[in-house]
Amino acid sequence: MTKAELVEEVARAAELTKKDSEVIVDEVFKNIIQALNRGEKIELRGFGSFRVRQRDARRGRNPKTGAPVDIPAKRVPYFKPGKELKELINDRANEDNSDQSAVSDAAVAE
Repeated sequence: MTKAELVEEVARAAELTKKDSEVIVDEVFKNIIQALNRGEKIELRGFGSFRVRQRDARRGRNPKTGAPVDIPAKRVPYFKPGKELKELINDRANEDNSDQSAVSDAAVAE
């Protein structure tokens, strides 16, 4: 799903104009980014949590030349899915697998 598709879904679900829903989506993203920049953790119950992790400086290799390269320390955003989200995705995957195996079983029976 793209940001534009998300805006359309919000507009449809909340019965808003696309312009209004785009403002809402942009504001949510902006606030998440600002909170992460301040080092805060964002926790959305049932969905997951966002946080920033610190990566230490390390020595890597240029894949083209093989020469050693110093990689500086940096902060990276990290998302950890919540329990409900994991369960919903796994339940859906199990349904898809059982549907596919039912089709496969029917094809074998013919």
